[in-house]
Amino acid sequence: MNPREYLLESFSVAVKAADPAHIVPRYLPQPPRGRTFVVGAGKASAAMAAAVEAAWPDAALLDGIVVTRYGHALPTRTVRIVEAGHPIPDENGEQAAREILAAVKTLTSEDLLLCLFSGGGSSLLPLPVDGISLQDLQTMTKLLLQCGATIQEINIVRKHLSAIQGGKLATACQAPVLSLIISDVTGDDAIHIASGPCAADPSTFSDALAVLERYHLDAPLAVTRLLRAGQAGTVAETPKPGSRFFSRTENIIIANGHQSLVAAENYFQALGFNTLILGDTVTGEAREIAKSYAALAREIHTYPRLLKTPVVLLSGGETTVTITGNGRGGRNAEFLLSLFVELTGIDNVYALACDTDGLDGTENNAGAIFSPDSFTRAKQLGLNPAAFLSNNDSYTFFQRLNDLVMTCPTRTNVNDYRAILIL
Repeated sequence: MNPREYLLESFSVAVKAADPAHIVPRYLPQPPRGRTFVVGAGKASAAMAAAVEAAWPDAALLDGIVVTRYGHALPTRTVRIVEAGHPIPDENGEQAAREILAAVKTLTSEDLLLCLFSGGGSSLLPLPVDGISLQDLQTMTKLLLQCGATIQEINIVRKHLSAIQGGKLATACQAPVLSLIISDVTGDDAIHIASGPCAADPSTFSDALAVLERYHLDAPLAVTRLLRAGQAGTVAETPKPGSRFFSRTENIIIANGHQSLVAAENYFQALGFNTLILGDTVTGEAREIAKSYAALAREIHTYPRLLKTPVVLLSGGETTVTITGNGRGGRNAEFLLSLFVELTGIDNVYALACDTDGLDGTENNAGAIFSPDSFTRAKQLGLNPAAFLSNNDSYTFFQRLNDLVMTCPTRTNVNDYRAILIL
């Protein structure tokens, strides 16, 4: 294989390390005396549900409802899979969330609530509190996604508008609760994954209002009114740490970005490459992070005393993109295009940036890849990478070069995977 193929194969290795079929069975408990009701939300939730069914004893009662993104469903026997809107919530998600909450309230101490959460669950489990409409949630989601807010900030707002997130699902249940979680957030904190339906929420209405103010968001009147009422104490807060409800709840992170980076590192080391993991908690503006990585790659390329080439720099996390143009592209393609701009003229550098869920933002690509010949092809085609970057049009740029990475949905999600290979 050539270096480009190494990068693509390493991405497959990273995704496989987070495959629910291999991971979920290790964490399953013994069935309870009563029934086990499975609920879930996220891009990996259908695959997680299928893994539960495959490993669950035939004689044990099992049913449930799991919500995943359109195009991510899998065949199941007793757990119903619902497809819904992501990243903008829709009526399918709202109806499924309503059914989930109603069913959970019927469980008893003899039963078990088995929750399966992964990235994307916040949008897929939209159940607005009284006074907030689905349209309000849709508007807020669009505003928050476009302003450059972190996923933690976005979810602080979501939790205070939700009747099921921010620990409210667990508090509605009389049965023991076990949440198995595939993490797509930096820090792997259960309170932020799918907006923490079964995790105590330390954030407040004041925190949610601060996010709106920080990004100067023109929120719907109903949203502002509710958050201010909560700040004034006339609307109940989300369940907080120390609440008795969480004494029977356990949240377990079963896969994260670091595990996938280690799998990719092992792959490259077996090929004879030196490796450096730069972390799985990388956040910040995608194009700015790329500039820092480009400086490091340039230093290694020019002065290999820092790290002996061949070297692979690996990283994960979740960058953000502040939309100022009208082009197409997700955060991984934007990162890679910024890296491309910074490394133009440098030989023997290859790079890949992809989302492990197989979809970079709202596009149909997982991300993109470039090799030394990409610079030549861009010049031959008369493409100005800086102009494409300025217009947030990374998708079109790499599409023109035939350098998009297309995988279809992977049905897992441990966030971004980036690899920079220096020969």
